[in-house]
Amino acid sequence: MTESTSRPGPHEYDDSMRGAVLICLTAVLAGVVIGVVGGAFRWCLDQAERLRLDMVDWAHGLAGPNWLIPIAAAALGATLASLIVKWMPLAAGSGIQHVEAVYWGEARPPLIKLVPAKFVGGVLGIGSGLVLGREGPTVHMGAAVGAEAARRARLPAPEIRMMQTALGGAGLAVAFNAPIGGTLFTLEEVTKSFRVKTVLATLCAAATAVGVVRWMLGNRPDFLVEPMATPQLRWLWLFAVFGVLCGLLGAAYNRLVLWFLDRVGAIRRVPAPAKAAAIGALVGLAMFVYPLAVGGGDTLTEMILGGQTFVLPVVIGYLLVRFVAGPLSYSAAVPGGLFAPLLALGALWGVLFVGVVDAVWPHDLTGLQIPMALVGMAAFFGATVRAPVTAIVLVIEMTATTEAAIPMLAGTAAAVLTAYLVGSPPIYDSLRERMPPEEPIADKT
Repeated sequence: MTESTSRPGPHEYDDSMRGAVLICLTAVLAGVVIGVVGGAFRWCLDQAERLRLDMVDWAHGLAGPNWLIPIAAAALGATLASLIVKWMPLAAGSGIQHVEAVYWGEARPPLIKLVPAKFVGGVLGIGSGLVLGREGPTVHMGAAVGAEAARRARLPAPEIRMMQTALGGAGLAVAFNAPIGGTLFTLEEVTKSFRVKTVLATLCAAATAVGVVRWMLGNRPDFLVEPMATPQLRWLWLFAVFGVLCGLLGAAYNRLVLWFLDRVGAIRRVPAPAKAAAIGALVGLAMFVYPLAVGGGDTLTEMILGGQTFVLPVVIGYLLVRFVAGPLSYSAAVPGGLFAPLLALGALWGVLFVGVVDAVWPHDLTGLQIPMALVGMAAFFGATVRAPVTAIVLVIEMTATTEAAIPMLAGTAAAVLTAYLVGSPPIYDSLRERMPPEEPIADKT
């Protein structure tokens, strides 16, 4: 009997170790590229946020209708980002759902020209104040880099899809300075499996990319956490109750994202740039009132984890603005993700929960504020994305702290179970189902 020479189909992957060294070398070289690109993207967003906050401070000091300045700035940034999407439609939104679709053979791997579109569009949209995350563009840019590297290495079509998936995980690792979390994201959320070649490629790419970013931007975690004691186990039930509420809130957030996408998408007579401008204007108005309530949310999260206290009305204001502005911003269909805003929302929700419980049931819960914020970040992320292990590891890596690990496990498990029980599908499954269909994909070597 002769050996079959058929190649893997769209849903089949070569699990042999043939060419493993070539795959790892390709992943390392591509990791260097996405490390440089992702590091530059993060630096640009940091500078844009500083300029945005300075602009709002300057506007507050002016006489007359000074609120028009942030409105105009946010509207302009959103409009320009939308025009880029008009040139490159694939650059719209997060892009993570496209990475998943490519892996499962439902879409073609992205071309390298996606990188400048995502980069510039993301800086314009997120930098102008839209409540979007940097991780979506970085994951999608990583996927484009990975696919291009695999093509140049002349890998077969199934491994081109695998490489774009692995570099997408490296992109997430770059976005959050979390190499293990980025690797787990690829395996838990995208592939939902542990194939050796995928694990090796993702590990090589993520380690290289994060190493490059730390060389560029500094070797420190994303958030510096105020020193805290490990929460006592007698409060574990409280973290579990909080997780249940996170699951309900996460389900509501997912539905709000889809609701805005449906409503804004149904307005067909208005051009996409005009819709983006209107959404940017609304975000700009919120920016004038609550400067920290817009954008990716890193500054606000850093303040909470650093121990800064907020009065409950301010926390409620931030929470409400970000809860609505995030889905609204995503409906503008400009480059930007959902993850980073989820982390800020989870931290705010944790602060609010502790404040309310302490007000109605005084038991001196002050020491639980930061641990609850950490649990909120992981639990809210886990409930919306349905990737609990990735959520926990990401938060631990981003904060370089494990004091709240056990409460985080309890809260995240409760949140994911609650989201499952109320019938809330993972957000990226819902977004992938809304992607326009492509022609059947034929594998090529």
